[in-house]
Amino acid sequence: MEFVFDIEKKDEKSRARIGKLKTPRGVIHTPVFMPVGTVGTVKGVHLEELEEVVEAEIILANTYHLYLRPGMEVIESAGGIHQFNSWKKPMLTDSGGFQVYSLGANRKIMEEGVEFRSHLDGSKHMFTPESVVDIQRKIGADIIMAFDECMPYPCERGYAEKSVELTHRWLDRCIDKFEKTEPRYGCSQTLAPIVQGSMYSDLRQKSAEYIADVDADVNAIGGLSVGEPDEVMYEMCSIVTGILPELKPRYLMGVGTPANLIENVALGIDMFDCVLPTRNARHGMLFTHEGIINIRNEKWKNDFSSIDPQSSAPTSRRHSKAYLRHLFLSKELLGAQIASLQNLSFYMDLVRIMQNEIRKGTFSSWKDKAIVQYSQRL
Repeated sequence: MEFVFDIEKKDEKSRARIGKLKTPRGVIHTPVFMPVGTVGTVKGVHLEELEEVVEAEIILANTYHLYLRPGMEVIESAGGIHQFNSWKKPMLTDSGGFQVYSLGANRKIMEEGVEFRSHLDGSKHMFTPESVVDIQRKIGADIIMAFDECMPYPCERGYAEKSVELTHRWLDRCIDKFEKTEPRYGCSQTLAPIVQGSMYSDLRQKSAEYIADVDADVNAIGGLSVGEPDEVMYEMCSIVTGILPELKPRYLMGVGTPANLIENVALGIDMFDCVLPTRNARHGMLFTHEGIINIRNEKWKNDFSSIDPQSSAPTSRRHSKAYLRHLFLSKELLGAQIASLQNLSFYMDLVRIMQNEIRKGTFSSWKDKAIVQYSQRL
């Protein structure tokens, strides 16, 4: 079976929709949130918990990090990333474009690709559109991301124009390489192109039209949530989702807060990923069905109510806020684990709630109240 996207229902007052992305390794129900497993693991969360508690249908890994450690030889010897980490469901790999962009002075962008120095040992490496396709083939990702240049914010107009053209030329080379190579480990793989264009509406439109012409199974939007105001993000997404094919899933990379997910689902986005749930969890910030909690605060010291009574995570229903605060102040690893499960479960609960609201035809009336509720600080 190849990659097929079926739209089940559309919201009448927005672009929100629910659907199923059928892949060789399982069905992904959209809207979907994809936990980030940068080096082949979601930090502090066992795979059994991802499967049985969080009920994740797809996770991410990162080309840049896996390429540097453990390296392609180890992953190939294992039989691909699914054999290496024992995750049996779909997996997406980011091409490493954002990580290379983040290296700043330790990278050099040119027509051929990007030369960079490893953050681990300073060794010099080169990523090209061709090499990142090869690497992701070897990793064994189900959804392979095209190599692109992620622009900073703010970004000068002239630079943005040149960068978009470079991303498109790199995409052409990615497609050529992808079509000339075979899937690995006996399972189909698909290549997803990425819309760029910084915060310039005409460049976003131009890039979206270019990507739409590719006719890919999945289309992505990159270069947002890099410091711009939320309103600008929504404006860019609105432009792009109005152009990208309606019958293909749209993936907004690296986004974001619960409010960001809700607003972007209304704009027609189907897939999300972000490190926010697990990163914030490790610092004691919890997303709950009542609002946002900083569990380190003194106010929770004697609060023996459940962390989040409505959570699908049994640990959040079982343990109290006071106990979790104690774990954080004691620097117990269990604290970060419980918090990570809470946040990931909340994000999964949120996308399932949105699916249900769209199915019932009540998404638009639910949306604004939900944003207020989930964004308030407790």
